[in-house]
Amino acid sequence: MKILVTAGPTREPIDPIRFLSNRSTGKMGFAVADQAARRGHEVKLVAGPVSLATPEGVDRRNVETAGEMLRAVEESVPWCDVLIMTAAVSDWRPAVVQTNKIKKREPVSGISLERTKDILQEIAPLKGHRMYVGFAAETDHLEQEARRKLRDKGLDLIVANDATQADAAFEADTNCVTLFSANGDVENVPLMPKKDVASRLIKKVEQLLCSA
Repeated sequence: MKILVTAGPTREPIDPIRFLSNRSTGKMGFAVADQAARRGHEVKLVAGPVSLATPEGVDRRNVETAGEMLRAVEESVPWCDVLIMTAAVSDWRPAVVQTNKIKKREPVSGISLERTKDILQEIAPLKGHRMYVGFAAETDHLEQEARRKLRDKGLDLIVANDATQADAAFEADTNCVTLFSANGDVENVPLMPKKDVASRLIKKVEQLLCSA
């Protein structure tokens, strides 16, 4: 299969020095790309700003902002059979980006924000026969939010995890997730190294494609 993976955070600039971002390290997404390649699939990886080595056999493209990630995904979706969106894409960006550094002595009453485009919603018309897999990192109502996103975004599979767990969310080397499939299947993956979670995910994708 041809698998497109997104990974890491995005950064939305405030000025030339500062930005809005999140705690994603890209470890989960890079593990998914690595395990997919190890299982013989052709893999492209769209990576936000992270300090991780490119997995062997993976074609990597670096991006920074949510807009850049959207463009990269739009360009690569026609190539792929499966899209796995592990990236933690910023939901908001500053409405105005300052051209010069905001000085500490300058009064700042607030920063106006605007929504970034939802990548999965933007590329929904490109889906066709492709499998779309999303990730949902939640702090509450995990199953409810995962099922809502599965439905609203037209996904075939969503990977949900509790972002409040120190050993199973951002920055950790381990994860525990629940896989919700559009066909109603639910699979709980207990705490294990992210590479093993990634392997379970790729095997689930293969299984769903074989049964389609």
